[in-house]
Amino acid sequence: MRVGVLGLQGDVPEHLQALQAMLPPDSVQPVRRPSDLEDLVALFMPGGESTTIGRLLEETGLAPALRARIRKGFPVLATCAGLILLAEAIEASPGGRDPTPLGVLAVTVRRNDYGTQRESFEGPVEIDGLSAPFPGVFIRAPRLLEVRAPATPIARWSGEVVGVRQGALWGLTFHPELSGDGRVHALFLAETTGFGQRRPASHRKTNTNRTTKPTATASQ
Repeated sequence: MRVGVLGLQGDVPEHLQALQAMLPPDSVQPVRRPSDLEDLVALFMPGGESTTIGRLLEETGLAPALRARIRKGFPVLATCAGLILLAEAIEASPGGRDPTPLGVLAVTVRRNDYGTQRESFEGPVEIDGLSAPFPGVFIRAPRLLEVRAPATPIARWSGEVVGVRQGALWGLTFHPELSGDGRVHALFLAETTGFGQRRPASHRKTNTNRTTKPTATASQ
């Protein structure tokens, strides 16, 4: 089994590290061109700068290749900027320069809708399939303004939808790759590919009742 991490920009090393903690290292690879998608059973799209990633998707030819595979049921977990790029629609953000999305996930989003880098925070996320709250890291996070069928909510923070699923497509507004907790990656692989190896390594303990400002510099 081989899985890929979109390797154009953003939290690529963090996704690779999370996956290599639960899979053989040589079964995880960065994806930078259409040929890299061959023989993959799933793809992870990281947080980062959505306008930059969107431009590089077009320049490398990955956009049409990825769109075609997704429409055939290819599993993708997209976090933060990745979610923006999967969306069917992007509501104009105050700063403008919104990317052109792939248009495959039935949601409308708005970039940076929780505030600037200084308003980034961490909080407990309730995720379908996980028995305990997940330490959600929100960095200049997009907001899910509308979720339409066939997409359905799977994650909530403070009562607000922060994650959706549409078949084998998962989109999250937060950064599980920055949490030190491998449960989301493991759950996604188990439910979309049938992979169910050992449980992820113990994750760091987080006080999920506090609000913090992460130091990571991921942006949208």
